[in-house]
Formats: sequence, C-alpha cells, structure tokens
Amino acid sequence: MSSRPRLTVVDALLVLMAGIWGVNYSVMKRAFVDVPPLAFNGVRFVLASTLFLVAIAVVRRRWIAREPTPLSRIIYTPARLSARDGWDVVWLGLVGCFLYQTCWALGLARTTASNGALILGATPVVVAMGSAALGHERLGRTHWIGAALSALGLYLVIGRHASFGGRTWRGDALMLAGLACWSIYTIGARRLMSRHSPLFVTGMTMTAGTIPYALLALPQIVRVRWTSLPAIDWALLAYAAILAAGAAYILWYTGVQRLGAARTSIYSNVIPIAAMAAAAIWLREPMTPAKIAGAACVICGVLVTRVQG
Repeated sequence: MSSRPRLTVVDALLVLMAGIWGVNYSVMKRAFVDVPPLAFNGVRFVLASTLFLVAIAVVRRRWIAREPTPLSRIIYTPARLSARDGWDVVWLGLVGCFLYQTCWALGLARTTASNGALILGATPVVVAMGSAALGHERLGRTHWIGAALSALGLYLVIGRHASFGGRTWRGDALMLAGLACWSIYTIGARRLMSRHSPLFVTGMTMTAGTIPYALLALPQIVRVRWTSLPAIDWALLAYAAILAAGAAYILWYTGVQRLGAARTSIYSNVIPIAAMAAAAIWLREPMTPAKIAGAACVICGVLVTRVQG
C-alpha cells in the first residue's frame, strides 16, 4: 500500500486561510485610508484576543466531558497549562505577534509591497530548513521541488517589480526580521501544539503579544475618532479581526498540528495569489499572462509538495 500523503480537509482549510489573508491585504489597504496602521492593527488584535479568550472559556466549560472528535482536537485542550507552557506562550506571543506585527508594519512602510511580499515568500524554505535542522520533520526531494516551483511562481507574480538596496534597505531588513519572527513562531510552537489545541495556542499567544502591541499603539488609538468612522471601516475591522486575525490563525496552527510546520508553510505562497485575485476584482488591477503563469506555478508547487510528500 502507498503511504503517500493525500489532499485532505486540512489542505482545503489552508487554502481558505490563504484566501482570507490574501483578501486582507486589500482590506487593510482600504482601512488605512481612514485609520492609522498602528491604531487599526492594535484595535483588531485587542478585539481578536478578547474573542479568543471568550471562546477558550466557553469551550473548556462545554467540551470537558465529551468524547474526542476531529473538531474537538482543533478547539478543545484537555491538558492544564504548566509553568513551561506558560513561558512558551509568553515568548511565542512576543515573537509571533508583537515583534512580527511590528516588523511587518514598520517594514512595509519603508519598502515596496513587492519587496515585502517576495521576502515573506521565503517562509516555506526558512521553515522547512529550520524544521529539518531541528529534526522535527524529514523532507524528501519532492518537497524542495514543490517549494522551488512555488518560489518561481511568486517571482513571476511580484518578484520582477522588486528592487533591493538603496532607499528600501531599512524596510527590507525589517521584513527579513519579520520573516525570522514568523518562522520561529511557527516552528517553536511544536511542543505546545502536542499538548494543546490550535484554538488555545493561537488565543493565548496572541493575547500575550497583543498586550505590548496595544500599549505601543495606544497614543495613535486614542487620537482616532472611532465614533465618527463610516460603517465600511467597522466592517473592515470586523473582517480583519474575526477572520484574518482569528479564524485564519487557527487554521494555520491546525495545519501545523496535522501536517507539520514545513508542509503548512508552503501554503503561505498561495496568499499573494489570493491577494492578486482580490485586487483584480476589488481594485480592478490588471491580470497579466505572467501573473497567471505565476499563479499556476504556485498551485503546482503546493500540489507536488502535498501529494508527492
């Protein structure tokens, strides 16, 4: 019998995750017209963290006596939070939420969107190398072929517009720091994920990182006239908090729990494709043959990585 991995419901959920994060680029771009980036990001993570804490409390009360199911493994954590778990939550939150979001926001303001997307497009390779070096995952030749195909596709979509050095070097350096933070966040949660659910790990680490981020953003937050914002901004905030900072984060860690960090990270290259599609529909940006070819390469890379193992 063949032991090759097959596409599963988790793969479909990770495609959904990529779609949510891809659309979020257009959402954030529109929201920043009326609300400063740091203030908007701070409020959305406070809202998302609050919803996570409420969900964790409700799930603990309602699921404690039930039999384990595929759903319960995503949202319910039977293990108690040990002292070591607590320290893991704190440092993962600081690295994966506070530092990553700070580097991403400040870096994107100092470099081009193409540079930023191309740098973060290295996530699958960095995560795969880290996981392999630590002995967490054994990756075959086809995984690297799939990663290379996805990287080629990403270059066709956005890479030709990238230009490193000169005035963008500070932003590029911050984006590289953000790449390191997200990779550490993804790989470093392995022990926590073996004991706790994606809902719990995501909610607790996000809360730990949101506290310093909100304090950093507080001066901007208090200057915004929130009651005067149009309804569209509140709808964008709801999308960015509930779906992009809530559901999509859970789906990411569900993939890490079920598929491993390296195989989950390959789906991050689908995000620019989703962002491109959203921009074409919403912002009427043109779809060129190179972009279509790049999208096809990314999809083929994901399929090779997952189906062939």
